[in-house]
Amino acid sequence: MCASGTLITLARQDSGSPPAPSAFGLERHVRAYVADFPRNGAYRPPSAAERAGIGEGITRLLDGRPDAARGPLSRAGYGVRTVRLAGSGRRVAQVTGTGGRGASRRGWGEVYVDLSSRVRWSAQVPHPVSDQHTELMGAELFSRAPGGVLVLAGATRHAGKGNTADVAHREDSVFDAVCAALAARRIPGIQVHGFADDSSPGNDVVVSPGPGRAGALVREAAHLLFADGFEVCRAWRRDCGELEGTTNVQARTAAAHDVSFLHIETSRSVRDSPRARSRMVHALARTAGRLGRG
Repeated sequence: MCASGTLITLARQDSGSPPAPSAFGLERHVRAYVADFPRNGAYRPPSAAERAGIGEGITRLLDGRPDAARGPLSRAGYGVRTVRLAGSGRRVAQVTGTGGRGASRRGWGEVYVDLSSRVRWSAQVPHPVSDQHTELMGAELFSRAPGGVLVLAGATRHAGKGNTADVAHREDSVFDAVCAALAARRIPGIQVHGFADDSSPGNDVVVSPGPGRAGALVREAAHLLFADGFEVCRAWRRDCGELEGTTNVQARTAAAHDVSFLHIETSRSVRDSPRARSRMVHALARTAGRLGRG
């Protein structure tokens, strides 16, 4: 999470559209997707034209114009299909590469857009695998809270030359192009990261607005997490071990647009426990449900 080009073929309820498949297991898909990530040095940064194309395509998709999105997105080798989430049955647009294994190996990621209701918030996962299990947290969060967009990076943070694949700190990625399009549409974001337990001893989660102000929604998220039994470090109150996200590119873009942004750092102990992960996602989903009103 916070893009490049995509072919969109969103299924509509008309005679010319194929039926949406049933029971798309998002978590199962994400597990398989990250297992095929590009190896060290294999990540290919997108060109400026590719980033502009996917930004334009995602914007048109958010505006409810899938036909208009088809051109700019397809030129960057992306396609879109409509799936129904297992469990909820919600209709979701899956924006994914059309080049098979070659598309996944370039490391540009995937985007999921809830079609069942107005888009009001986004879940952003910039460091899947590197921040272990954050990809599963993002998938569960998107599945729990309607009206969201899931932006999933397509490579580990060390998959490119230098820091080119560290998409939370780069403006030249598909991930950032998508997140910038969301911020321009004033869609709030929840970006999920992970830290080693000894980086912020005694804390389960660090909650921060990044370089922006800690508004009511950021404070509410911290309150909900604390109420659910987590040890919370509130970055606007004290030092949290340099995990505050103040250099995060997507957070800076959100602040420039005066859009709510939650930078969430989770401990390794929490991420390694399916039960603790689910509890944390439950609290974040409650916050996501309010983000459209923030």
